Amino acid sequence: MGIGRTTSLSRMADLALTYPEIGATQRAELPEGYQHIERREVVGSGREDFERAAAAVFDWQAQRGSGLRVRATGPASQVGSLVLLTIGLPRLGLDIPCRVVWVVQQPDRRGFGYGTLPGHPESGEESFVVSLEPSGEVVFTMRAFARMASRLAKLGGPVSTHVPPLALGLYTRAIRRAAAGR
Repeated sequence: MGIGRTTSLSRMADLALTYPEIGATQRAELPEGYQHIERREVVGSGREDFERAAAAVFDWQAQRGSGLRVRATGPASQVGSLVLLTIGLPRLGLDIPCRVVWVVQQPDRRGFGYGTLPGHPESGEESFVVSLEPSGEVVFTMRAFARMASRLAKLGGPVSTHVPPLALGLYTRAIRRAAAGR
């Protein structure tokens, strides 16, 4: 896993998550000892925008729209789906392995959370949820808790801590485009 190596999804199947607070992005309070990130953005308006945004979330469009390559064993709407995200060149890229740990599929709220597997530069969880508010606004909420896990990430020091917020901005842009039907 990691730079210069390509991980296969089949080798990820038996890996354990790298953090104990599984599902914590669903809770009001994120666990202590991690960097916390939360972002809520209006990405559209009305039922149609909501349906498009929710479909995009479950089809990994936030990740694809941010420039990551996505290989997955299933949709994000399925607990247990494995996803291998890769940034960079195919053979020189950085593999980012995760597993879907929870899913919400309610009429006006849909999304999922995934957790890190060994080889991920961080240890923690991210969630991506779209909701249709009573006002008609479509809101995309991302929550994460993470700490650096790999030597490469730790060597990146302060630079590494700026990557997750940047990624959240790209995820939001991708879901906003999807909600608008683009």
